[in-house]
Amino acid sequence: MGRCFRGWPAACNTGSTMSKTASATQRGPVRASFFRAARRARPAARDNSAEVRFVARLRAADEFALSDLVRRYHAALLRVALAFLPNRALAEESVQETWIAVVNGLASFHGRSSLKTWIFRILANRAKARLIREARSVPFSALRRCDPEELAMDSASSSQNGSWADPLQTWDYDNPEKKLMHKYAIGCLKRTIQRLPPDQCAVVTLRDVEGLESDEVCNVLGISEINQRVLLHRARSKLRRALEEYLIAA
Repeated sequence: MGRCFRGWPAACNTGSTMSKTASATQRGPVRASFFRAARRARPAARDNSAEVRFVARLRAADEFALSDLVRRYHAALLRVALAFLPNRALAEESVQETWIAVVNGLASFHGRSSLKTWIFRILANRAKARLIREARSVPFSALRRCDPEELAMDSASSSQNGSWADPLQTWDYDNPEKKLMHKYAIGCLKRTIQRLPPDQCAVVTLRDVEGLESDEVCNVLGISEINQRVLLHRARSKLRRALEEYLIAA
């Protein structure tokens, strides 16, 4: 007599060939449906095997691994620090404090988030602590009150599904003049980012410059998904307006 497995329609109490064949016929579709449902229900696992090995090298004080880590993220950390802090000197100090905290805290990194997200969260905490010491703290837990200009810009630039109501035209990269305009436009966007309020500057820098996902930005900055989405939209709206004004003037 075959062993029964709970949950499967096995023919446990018959020895006939016909019963076994019918049971196998039933079991195939049920088994396939079960695994299809399981695959849909199970979230995609992040393949972090390479990162686990890299973290192990860092914990073993591998100088090449540490140099590689600094090469990957130092410039990005400085850009994000400048989103919080009023000058480059304070930003560089916060980045140095971040690297010290990273090296000292590797033993406490458990991989619940990516290594990149963990490092950026340390940077955000150091930068905000620096702001407090400099008496220039900007809370991320509450949104700024919008001025009428921002509200008008939000409603005018977005469609009901959240996309741009009037998308910008694409660039013609085969045209040398357009390439030069593109270079100057990038400079315009960088200057506009630097003039954004710190909360909007931090969100748009992490999302659109450093390429973090929305949940990673929420994790780094300690804000809700709604706050992140609103701050990002307002920042992008201002960048779009600055770019449109530049293109009209050009």
